[in-house]
Amino acid sequence: MTPSHNRCRAAGWRGWRSWLTAGALALAAAGNAVAQAPAPAPGPSTGPATESASAEANNPATHPAQPLAGIASQNIFDIPPRDIAAEARSQQQRSVTQPGNNAPMWREVNSDERHYSSLPDKEAGVLIQRSGQSWRLFRNGVITVWGGWLLLIVPVAILGFFLWRGTIPLRTPRTGRMIERFTPLERIVHWTMAISFVVLAVSGIVMLLGKHFLLPLMGHMLFGWLSYILKNLHNVVGPIFTLSVIVAFVVFLRDNLPSRDDVRWVTSLGGLASGKHVPSGRFNAGEKMWFWVGVFVFGLVLSVSGWVLDMIVPGMDYYRATMQIANVIHGISAVLMIAMACGHIYMGTIGMEGAYRAMRDGWVDEAWAKEHHELWYDDIKSGKIPAQRSASPDAGAARPARQSPGEA
Repeated sequence: MTPSHNRCRAAGWRGWRSWLTAGALALAAAGNAVAQAPAPAPGPSTGPATESASAEANNPATHPAQPLAGIASQNIFDIPPRDIAAEARSQQQRSVTQPGNNAPMWREVNSDERHYSSLPDKEAGVLIQRSGQSWRLFRNGVITVWGGWLLLIVPVAILGFFLWRGTIPLRTPRTGRMIERFTPLERIVHWTMAISFVVLAVSGIVMLLGKHFLLPLMGHMLFGWLSYILKNLHNVVGPIFTLSVIVAFVVFLRDNLPSRDDVRWVTSLGGLASGKHVPSGRFNAGEKMWFWVGVFVFGLVLSVSGWVLDMIVPGMDYYRATMQIANVIHGISAVLMIAMACGHIYMGTIGMEGAYRAMRDGWVDEAWAKEHHELWYDDIKSGKIPAQRSASPDAGAARPARQSPGEA
């Protein structure tokens, strides 16, 4: 075979291969067109099965309309990877064209994103916590302003009530026969809780509101030392208050359980406005309300949030957000408990004759018991409750005329 014949055969194979390639590409394009072509419109039904399926598909009971079915949501986890190098180059170029424009850098700092830091603290890589500004505004705005007004209005209202009503006197003459109202243990628990609460309340008010009314009078140096001392005293006395609240709850729980007699006391406001006597047990509904809401609820909330702020709860991660939430809860609970305590302190001191001596000495006259806690007095006369529940050596010296309720 000559060379010319070989060249002709090679040219023929190349031609056939070109035609085969073109045919394959044409078939592939035709297949894609058929696959992407829209479905033909449904024609008339060809049988009962088709009609049943069509009716079922259009049944709103089994196939309810989906108003947002055609909306595709964005996957929150579909976060595009960041090109740190490109962002750095863009910032360098911006520093040339827009000198002084550091907005991208501050957006990065204020993003709450945790970056690398060699410090061992868990939040050292977060330079600026955005929720801290919200906490500051709420603490210095809502808690300080509204709480401050509440702590001012409540004592003023109590003073106005005292000027209108005065001390509630004992209407009947004293008998000289004494009843033990509080045992030595109950008085120790009460005064421990009361003194620790007053220390916490005064120091807390200075830390919350002191810069508004003490700083202008004392100056920065004296106010700084006072705040430092009260802050440490607050942290030391806090656990003592917590323990006293727990013990007081156990000691006084039995006599503070709700009863049906409390409803009548509440509806008549304890007779404060009308002046009429309302019978009650050892503790009336007002005292029970203070026990459950003031001592139990607010005392528990204050204790838990205070222990978090003191960082003495074992096994807890003290993030900034955790401390901010605890601070808000602690501040609101403290303001409300102080407001309630003002009423309790008023009734236990100058509001009612003989109330303070009952907690100081532990004993009350029969006339006082009958006038203010008639149901409790009736239980003592019937023998359900002893007139003396403890062997107090100082009680006899304080009240030598003490006799049993049944004696003449």
